[in-house]
Amino acid sequence: MSYLRNKFKVIIVTGVPGVGKTTVLSLLQEKAKKLNLKIKVVNFGTFMLETAIKEKLVNNRDEMRHLSLRKQLELQQLAAKRIIEESLKELNEEEFLLIDTHAIVKTSSGYLPGLPKHVLDELKPDMIAVIEADANEIYNRQTKDTSRNRSDFGTVRDIEKLMEYARSASFASAVHYASTVSIVVNKENKADEAAEQLIQYLQKL
Repeated sequence: MSYLRNKFKVIIVTGVPGVGKTTVLSLLQEKAKKLNLKIKVVNFGTFMLETAIKEKLVNNRDEMRHLSLRKQLELQQLAAKRIIEESLKELNEEEFLLIDTHAIVKTSSGYLPGLPKHVLDELKPDMIAVIEADANEIYNRQTKDTSRNRSDFGTVRDIEKLMEYARSASFASAVHYASTVSIVVNKENKADEAAEQLIQYLQKL
């Protein structure tokens, strides 16, 4: 089974910017600790950013979306490889690696799949969890988040379309490694419920 799965269980957690993935994952870590579940959470974009900054390609995370397509593909593959290499040193069977990332990325040249096959060949996910929320709520969160440059994400309808693309991309990616796809709704001020739903999915893998 090593050609289909890593020794630990891999869950890719996706969602459009502003959906609340980081909050949900933070709450999930607290719940996992109480249940004595060993969980490692990593941010895929952080691994890409570290390499991009080292190569003096960008100054911040939002600039990565505007790099050339080929450079983004290269950064994706390097990030996936590093994540698995580091996790192999820390995680054993029945333990969990959760990867915070995007199933679709809006770039200067169009929509880029966040989980193409060359990335999946490294990650070999057991599950792809899609965090979703009301588009109006996401729009409000993006507007309030002054730490990020998301001016090109546009209107509420643009966010709805991006969520549709992200869900479709998640199902398309799941085909390669027979990964399950789980939809988790993060309602306003109810991130704890979303975290609870996600941890229940983990326990059933």
